[in-house]
Amino acid sequence: MKYDEAEKIIRHILTEKKEKGVQEIVDFLYTHFSHYTWVGIYLVKGNMLHLDSWSGKQATEHTKIPIGQGVCGSAAQTGTTEVVDDVHADKRYLACFISTRSEIVVPIKHNNIVIGEIDIDSDTPQAFTKQDVSFLEKIADMLQKHIRNL
Repeated sequence: MKYDEAEKIIRHILTEKKEKGVQEIVDFLYTHFSHYTWVGIYLVKGNMLHLDSWSGKQATEHTKIPIGQGVCGSAAQTGTTEVVDDVHADKRYLACFISTRSEIVVPIKHNNIVIGEIDIDSDTPQAFTKQDVSFLEKIADMLQKHIRNL
């Protein structure tokens, strides 16, 4: 699927599906991008990330992650997108699935404060491109407006 087409569909989902929009977004990303093998949305509650919605073959044991811990916690702490081409070479990586080879974490921010994040794993090394970063940062911006209005 093309990124610009997916962006339009996601915008529509968030407009039409107020309560279930976040889960529908992770389901959409998981099913329409073959290199996304697990997709999750974490929300910030206090000094922790809490898994809100996910889609993939199996659940992760990491349903709560302290801010500053792992790749997810690091992205939440710095407010910057993290792309890990090889999770086995990154000491911060919190292992979820033996098949995961790369990860991208995109903070969801409101007024420059991290309120959540998109976390995506791939079974392919170096799976995430500049296009993925740009696309997912746009989705994160759409999600921040949606999450604030729930």
